[in-house]
Amino acid sequence: MEAGRRSSTKPVQSLKPTKTVSVDEDLTKASDALPLPLHLSNAVFFTLFFSAVYFLLSHWREKIRTSTPLSVVTFSEIIAILAFVASFIYLLGFFGIDFVQSLILRPQTEVWNSEDDDEVADVLLRKKDARKVPCGQALDCSLPPLPPPAPIVTVQKVLDENPVTVLTEEDEEIIKSVVAGTTPSYSLESKLGDCKRAAAIRREALQRLTGKSLEGLPLDGFDYESILGQCCEMPVGYVQIPVGIAGPLLINGREYSVPMATTEGCLVASTNRGCKAIHLSGGATSTLLRDGMTRAPAVRFGTAKRAADLKLYLEDPDNFDTLAVVFNRSSRFGRLQGIKCAIAGKNLYLRFTCTTGDAMGMNMVSKGVQNVLDFLQTDFPDMDVMGISGNFCSDKKPAAVNWIEGRGKSVVCEAIIKGDVVRKVLKTTVESLVELNMLKNLTGSAMAGALGGFNAHASNIVTAVYIATGQDPAQNVESSHCITMMEAVNDGKDLHISVTMPSIEVGTVGGGTQLASQSACLNLLGVKGASKESAGANSRMLAAVVAGAVLAGELSLMSALAAGQLVKSHMKYNRSNKDVSKASS
Repeated sequence: MEAGRRSSTKPVQSLKPTKTVSVDEDLTKASDALPLPLHLSNAVFFTLFFSAVYFLLSHWREKIRTSTPLSVVTFSEIIAILAFVASFIYLLGFFGIDFVQSLILRPQTEVWNSEDDDEVADVLLRKKDARKVPCGQALDCSLPPLPPPAPIVTVQKVLDENPVTVLTEEDEEIIKSVVAGTTPSYSLESKLGDCKRAAAIRREALQRLTGKSLEGLPLDGFDYESILGQCCEMPVGYVQIPVGIAGPLLINGREYSVPMATTEGCLVASTNRGCKAIHLSGGATSTLLRDGMTRAPAVRFGTAKRAADLKLYLEDPDNFDTLAVVFNRSSRFGRLQGIKCAIAGKNLYLRFTCTTGDAMGMNMVSKGVQNVLDFLQTDFPDMDVMGISGNFCSDKKPAAVNWIEGRGKSVVCEAIIKGDVVRKVLKTTVESLVELNMLKNLTGSAMAGALGGFNAHASNIVTAVYIATGQDPAQNVESSHCITMMEAVNDGKDLHISVTMPSIEVGTVGGGTQLASQSACLNLLGVKGASKESAGANSRMLAAVVAGAVLAGELSLMSALAAGQLVKSHMKYNRSNKDVSKASS
């Protein structure tokens, strides 16, 4: 399936092979007048044009001064006139005609291309599809059995500048049926048995339905089989995000190169500077405080008393062992740690907490919760389960329960930064950092009524590491809960800095962690897959790396603010100097 096929407003025509173009075909333009590179040809004719004009003007002025008729020309003047005419024709053909045509014949923005105009893309040609497939009765959406189709060769500009042969007559018929609505787009993978082909057909059908081009959104170079049924439905391509490396980050005596996927300038560089300051000061220490994923269903009773009865039953230590056995049936790694309940009238919210091994564990804990709810239905038949999640969990939302009780991995990471490092690397002083942290991260956040946001930019680092390592980026909401503390130690010479993060939700198996790019980043950190030594060790180590990276990011940004370097740095590293009009062309 051609990634960049386009349509116009013309009616549907019979399917015909598009024109194939030889790579060695000679395409002559005005710019090919000399066997020289284009810029040299332009330079030659520019010089010739202005030299001829200058020569003729100077000679004609001399003739006027001496009263010589202008009609009397010398051989050198004849040569100059011919040079002027030749260079003028070249420059007019190269600049004037193309420019005027581009103004007069410019297509409207909503039309992709029309007729059979061939564009030169280096030595390749791409013939534009001048058809648009309408919906409705004019479209033949039947799918009769076809003989083995011959491929339709189309040429498009792709990254490797090679022709791509991907579209067949059978594909065209399927595209028509998707556009008409007779074939659901979501069913293409199961019907075709080829995820890449399904994505290409869905992409072309989407372009025809919307009249909008997806050129620029890559299609090739991705394993669509790897996301089937677990990462993304109805794909039409993938988005490229650059990955930078900050480090080495020294935590608990071990160095880590931290991958960060981001489109924000200065972020990786700033975190890298913080890593350097930590490393020069002897490294950071990370401590795991808690490890437990949560899920909180909402149930309803006929009376508040019945809801209270279940609350007392679940929080009774004598019943915990029974409930744990029921819960733990769902997984080898899911182990119930506790249940806390909150009641609102006759509604009850049950917050289950359990370990999940090296998985982030949302599905694991949900299955265990469902087992317990089924078990409780026997003794509490009047219990009405309103939802497996009642937002008392709380997932992907800022919530005080996560800030206080924790969710996922609760981590504290600290380091003592030497005074010399603060001055030479961070370009500020210990006193300035301590004062700014109190005024900004503590007092300023309190004035704003922040919930878990007592930090400079923890979510920046968390999100970048999450995307690079295949975590759920939406969980940066609660995973970025962080309080940054700074204090002068050793008689005020050095800086003690710490970040406390109560709900880092990460995993090294499942979800996006198994994709090739994300798996490579996990492998770089040495935490890929499930730990063979101790269940959950890799995910806990990843949480420590996240906290350490946040520590480095907080240290560097706060130093830039204290030294007044923030705006200057962003103007230098986060502003493009490219001419946008030239870049787009």
